[in-house]
Amino acid sequence: MRFVIIGAGRVGLRTARVLAEEGHEVTLVERDATTADRAREEGFEVIEGDGSKEDILETAGIEDADALGALSGDLNVNFAACLMGKHHGCRTIMRIDEDYRENIYRKYAEEVDDIVYPERLGAIGAKNALLGGSIRAIADVAQHLQVVELTVTDESPMRGYSITELELPADARVLAFGKHDGPMRIPLPDDSLEIGDRVAVLADFEVLEDVRQILVGQTPIGGR
Repeated sequence: MRFVIIGAGRVGLRTARVLAEEGHEVTLVERDATTADRAREEGFEVIEGDGSKEDILETAGIEDADALGALSGDLNVNFAACLMGKHHGCRTIMRIDEDYRENIYRKYAEEVDDIVYPERLGAIGAKNALLGGSIRAIADVAQHLQVVELTVTDESPMRGYSITELELPADARVLAFGKHDGPMRIPLPDDSLEIGDRVAVLADFEVLEDVRQILVGQTPIGGR
């Protein structure tokens, strides 16, 4: 697949590396000459210029791209690039900084295919390290919603019960289930919860601790 990425800074360049390693074709757009040169030194094609300008995007090959990732630190540039990407039939991904306001999020979310906030994803990684092995944050879905993966322990009050018998708070639902030695999949009613099994749950922040106690048990976070 072919991708155009706006911004060759920390977020854009890391994303480009991952895509390139998987065999995809990536063109970066960067208006800072020093940053552009650094990306070129890694072997990337870089178009110097403002990613919110249509002629720059056309030079980058937006007409033939499968998707556009507007990953610069400038929200206005990102939004303008996504609008032009939509015009050319691209899937559009837009970066929003951590300090976004809910009304801004709602305004932009309706115009693009997906929104990412790298600072929050970085915080998820740090949080997982702090939480330990029994609960792992996967993604922040909205301001008060999170997807977490929980591992059933020998202290779980639901050990031996089936998915049908699992009773979670009203603001939580099971999304996927995986045996300890198997992949995550759609849960089946008769799936039995055993030690080491994993359950992906969508939950409101306020009920996460209740969900943890139901599926993991009373072991304090971190295992102490």
